[in-house]
Formats: sequence, C-alpha cells, structure tokens
Amino acid sequence: MTTAPPATTELSAAEARRIALRAQGFIGAPDRRGGVRGVLRALGAVQLDTISVLARSHELVAYARLGPVGREAVEKAYWAPAPPGAPSPVPHAFEYWSHAACVLPIEEWPLFAFRRRAYRDRPHWNHELAGGAYETVIAQLRDKGPLTATELGGAKNGGPWWDWSDAKIAVERALMYGEVVCTGRRGWKRVYDLAERAVPAELLHDDLSEQECLRPLVRLAGKALGVGTRADIADYHRLKAEQVDAVIADSGLVPVTVQGWGRPAWADPDALAATARGRHRTALLSPFDSLIWERARTQRIFAFTHRLEAYVPKPKRIHGYYAMPLLAGGRLVGRVDPARSGRTLVARQVSLDGAKAVAPMARALREAAEWVGCDAVRIERVDDPNLAAELSRAVA
Repeated sequence: MTTAPPATTELSAAEARRIALRAQGFIGAPDRRGGVRGVLRALGAVQLDTISVLARSHELVAYARLGPVGREAVEKAYWAPAPPGAPSPVPHAFEYWSHAACVLPIEEWPLFAFRRRAYRDRPHWNHELAGGAYETVIAQLRDKGPLTATELGGAKNGGPWWDWSDAKIAVERALMYGEVVCTGRRGWKRVYDLAERAVPAELLHDDLSEQECLRPLVRLAGKALGVGTRADIADYHRLKAEQVDAVIADSGLVPVTVQGWGRPAWADPDALAATARGRHRTALLSPFDSLIWERARTQRIFAFTHRLEAYVPKPKRIHGYYAMPLLAGGRLVGRVDPARSGRTLVARQVSLDGAKAVAPMARALREAAEWVGCDAVRIERVDDPNLAAELSRAVA
C-alpha cells in the first residue's frame, strides 16, 4: 500500500457523513435542472439490476434523490430514443462493467479503455464461441442498425439462463471489447449498435494509457463519495488496490483523517471547501444504491449493517427479499421489504430504529406508493410489535 502523505484536515465522523451525503445528492434541495442526467453525471455510475420490486434499481436511484420524477422520464434520460429517420441514436450514456453492470455517462467511454484492453486479452466468461459467429453479429449490426440479441438470432439455446446462443455470446463479447455499445433497452432487452456509429467521434478511442484512465476514475470516485478510504475509492469502479495506489497522489484528492475510521482517507477538495448543509432527503434506497454499495463503508459511516437477501434461502432471511434502507435526517433509521398487490404497496417486513423512525417511514412508504401508482399501503409485519399499530395509523 502506498504511504499516504500527512493529512492536513481532520474530520469528525459526523462531518464525513454529511460530506458523503452531500456528494451523493442527499443534502439540499434536489437540482431538478440537471434532472436524471445530472444525477448520473454527479454519481458517475448507476448500477443496473434485473430485480424489479417497486421499480428497477436505476429508477430508484433517481427517485431517491429527485423525488417522484416520472418513470418514463428516467428511462428516456438514460436511453433517449433516436429521432425519426436517424440511423442510430447518440446515447447520453452507455452500459459497461464498472462497480457492476452500470449506466455510465458517455463522456466516461475513453476512461474504460484499460478495461476493454484487459477483456480483449483474456477469454470472456469461459463461453466457447463458434468460428465466424463474432463476425456475423458485427456484419448484422452494420447492415441493419441497432438490434437486440433476439433479433440477432436469439439470446439462449433453450436451456438455463447461462446457456447463451452464439449470437448472444458474440454480441456480449463485442460489448466488452468496445466494438459494440448498448444504446437502449426494449422490454429490458439490450439494444446493441456499433460503437463507431453510436459513440461520438471525439470520444471513440482507446488512446489513453492505464494511468491516464485510472487517474480520472479515482478522482471521479472520490468526488462521488466526497470522502473515502482507499478501499472505498477502489470499490466504486471495482479497481484493484494497487491501481488506486499508482495514481491517487496525482488524482487531485487530498489526504484527510476521519475520527473513528482508523485508516487513511482522501477527500474531494471541493467537498471540503463547501458547507454540507441543507434539507436532508427522506427516501427508501435501492439495495444497489451507490450510497450503500460498500458494506464496510456503510457500517463505518451509518453504523448500519446492510445485506441484500434476495439470493439468500427464504428461511435464512433476516430482513426480507429486497429490504430497502430508509434514509431520514442523514441517517439510516430502518428498512422495509416491499411488494405490490394490485394497487396496494405491501410492507411485508419493517424494521425501525425506534419510535422516531415511524413518521419518516410512513412518509416514505406513502410517497413511494404514489410514485408507482398505488393508492394504499398495507403493513404486514413490524419487527418491533410495539410500533406496528402506530405505523399502520401513520400510513392510513
């Protein structure tokens, strides 16, 4: 590990928490002028996931920061349709492997040249590919324009989800190599197009060296986090620790100490210069929200243990299938496992950090219900039975 230079600033744990909340867009009035695209650019990456309970995760990320922005508007902000007669849309964003599968601002395309080169140098997920399949997919996209995997010849061979067809293997490999880009979604299916057609010419290159890619990615991660340890910063775009070490001294981030963290940290100098004040958002967070991506960081900042249990056997779940943490007053004060039954939002399991969390949980549930088109909220179970009746009255 690179030895950090002496820190010139010491932050209290509360100051670090407010800086992190402000950097992630949870303090102050929402900036509706930038809208969803403004949120995307501020965060630098929004994780995608197939699970949809109230809504898909990338929708929940925008909702948590902006309030009840229209769900169709969220989709268009990421994947604007092509104007009539245009051969291909020019995306505002692209999908790639960052923290996980993420939507990324199109300006970040050159910064992932190091990862595209790495993918070209090793096999892709151990999938075998028939000879000529890759070239066939590229030719189809060149001749016919944007297509889904189904339109390219089918996504699967009929077996399990990993039993991909040659067309699906080929187009996903081309996506990782950077020859193809996802320009939109149709019914959650990726729409693929040639990068040479979809990515603006001034961005379409792999000229940057590894360090020229890593330095701005580390700087952007630090800016999105506000303040973080080396592990926090590396996790944001899933970089290796040694990659962070190689560039952090020249990234523009400044070394700080945070009381109680017990390890070196770096902060965005703009975040240190600004006062983290304003109204705190009250919101239910997607389990894949970048505020709580890194579990050790979430525990360190919020004293809150968060774990997605969707893939945990039901008898072993503690908080439910898709438990969404409740952010209120700058703290994580509860969680809820939601579901929908017709026009009713069902809170299948609710955990609250005491009676003070009842009112914000009720408000968050009512607002979320209205956003997804429900007109009622039903509470099924509260971990603390003494708060169940109060919460049910509050959401009525």
